[in-house]
Amino acid sequence: MLSHIAGAVVPVLGRLTVTAAPDAELAPGSIIAANHTSLLDPAVVIAALHRHGVRPVILATAGLWRIPVLGRALTREGHVPVHRNDPRAARSLDGAEEALASGRSVLIYGEGRLPQRTDSGETPPGPFRPGLAALAQRTGAPVVPLGQAGARRLSSGSRAKQIAGFLTAPARRPDLHVHIGAAVRLNGDRHTATARARAAVTDAWRTAAERLGEPVVLAA
Repeated sequence: MLSHIAGAVVPVLGRLTVTAAPDAELAPGSIIAANHTSLLDPAVVIAALHRHGVRPVILATAGLWRIPVLGRALTREGHVPVHRNDPRAARSLDGAEEALASGRSVLIYGEGRLPQRTDSGETPPGPFRPGLAALAQRTGAPVVPLGQAGARRLSSGSRAKQIAGFLTAPARRPDLHVHIGAAVRLNGDRHTATARARAAVTDAWRTAAERLGEPVVLAA
C-alpha cells in the first residue's frame, strides 16, 4: 500500500527521475541503504523502488507507530520499528533479519537521523551507525547503496518551512533524482564495514546530486 501511495503522490510533488549503475541489481533479500536528508525522502525512495517492482520492509523510527492509521498500516505490511536509545533497539535487527530470510528486501537509513542544515541545499551522508554493518554481517546479505537528491527541495528547515514546502510542492514540482548503485559486501571488522557502506551510499548520492546540478561538498 505504501509503495502504491508513494508511487502516486511523489510525481504530484515533484519530477522524479531514477538511474542505476550498469551492474546494479535489486535482488530479493538485499539490504537497501539510503541517505537521509528530509522527512519526505522515504517517500521519494519508496516511489523510485516501486518503479523497479521492489516493495521493501522499512526500518523506521518507532514514533511513526504511534500515529493511529499509519501505525496499523506499518504493522500490517511488516515494517520494523526502531527504538532508539532503548533496550528494544536490538529487536529491529531481528525483525530485519527475518524479512531478509523470507526473501524481502530491507530499506535502512545508515545515518539514523536528519542533517542539521536548515536550507534546501544538498548535504552528503553523515556518520553511519553500526546497525547496517551488523545486519549485513549477520545475514550475509548484499548491500545496495541508494542515493537520493532533491527531497530537501520538497521539505527542509524549521517546522514551519517544512509544512510550507510540502504545501507548495505541487505548484513548484522540484526535480528529484534517485541513483541505485552496485551492491557491495560488508566484510572485515565492523568499523571498516560501516565506513565502506557510507562511502558506497555517498557515491550514489553524489551521482544523484550531480544529476540535479547540485554542488557536491563532501563531509569529513
